[in-house]
Amino acid sequence: MTANVVHLQPAFILSQRQYRETSLILDVLTQDYGRVSLLAKGVRKNKSKSAGLLQPFIPLTLSYLGKTELKNLTDVELRQAFNPLPGMALYCGFYINELVECFLHQYDPHPEVFSHYSDCLSVLMTGLNIEQALRSFELDLIDAVGFGLQLEYDFYTELEIQPLARYHFKVEQGPIAALDGRFVGKTLLAIKLRDFTNPQVLGDAKILMRTVIDVYLQGKPLKSRAVINNMIKYL
Repeated sequence: MTANVVHLQPAFILSQRQYRETSLILDVLTQDYGRVSLLAKGVRKNKSKSAGLLQPFIPLTLSYLGKTELKNLTDVELRQAFNPLPGMALYCGFYINELVECFLHQYDPHPEVFSHYSDCLSVLMTGLNIEQALRSFELDLIDAVGFGLQLEYDFYTELEIQPLARYHFKVEQGPIAALDGRFVGKTLLAIKLRDFTNPQVLGDAKILMRTVIDVYLQGKPLKSRAVINNMIKYL
């Protein structure tokens, strides 16, 4: 059941769309309530003081009320100082927003996702280690929604992954030993630990996570990925 009145909830705007002549409908990631839909009345008027804050990637506190799934935004405040996402990091920010919208159901609390999202944004704001931040967030998000990857044991033999052995990877099963396997055992173990210091591990993690995400989205294309792939091979 959704809350009727919420005060000063830490949140980030994921996306927005225009509603009627002066309003916006916002898709918001909150700390304690998960994804929430908010109606921001009149914020597109020239005199609106909050329109500039109702943008993605800005750390906010929001207050809202309502008995239906679409709540009415009543107050917005800047939660802390922030830096805008530079260059390619901006497009990567839209990518993680789209992932959250795809994988989280509305009003399903996931405070750990909010924490992982905040951490990922903090890295993106630096413009450094972008790929590492994205891979970590993908893994953490998949874990949080119950699709966590099994990377420690061979699915058929139940033996521990051997660092020098090769494996195929079945998304809903895990590693399967094979002489022509795509992944080396030590790479799978490093991905499990979010250790992306080795460029080979980072590259294989991109391949692995793209496969995993595509399977769980059942072929639904990600608009942000298509945009970024036209610019640079981060995703």
